[in-house]
Amino acid sequence: MARIKGGLNAKKKHNRVLKLAKGYRGARSNQYRVAKQSVMRALTSSYAGRKERKRQFRQLWIARINAAARLNGLSYSKFMYGLKLAGVDMNRKMLAEMAVNDAEGFKTLAELAKSKIA
Repeated sequence: MARIKGGLNAKKKHNRVLKLAKGYRGARSNQYRVAKQSVMRALTSSYAGRKERKRQFRQLWIARINAAARLNGLSYSKFMYGLKLAGVDMNRKMLAEMAVNDAEGFKTLAELAKSKIA
């Protein structure tokens, strides 16, 4: 039986990595060994970045809710506590959207939260 060489599979593997490294500068896009390191690092960073994006959005929503709550005479924590006592179950994304686009609706929520705290 004839010996099978692994050249085809190696070439396929190399091309897969080099395709992912397309657009990188210098040797990072041309040389397999360097490209492999860059691609591994990039994939790790992109995974971390997807987690980081969720944190940043929550941070943004909280900042917007806090700013709107302070315009209505409450701190963020008191506002959220008042909503919890009132049984209002809205997520921060929707509250931030209301704070930006529906000031009157947010004001009613703030009044409700104030009444439940006092």
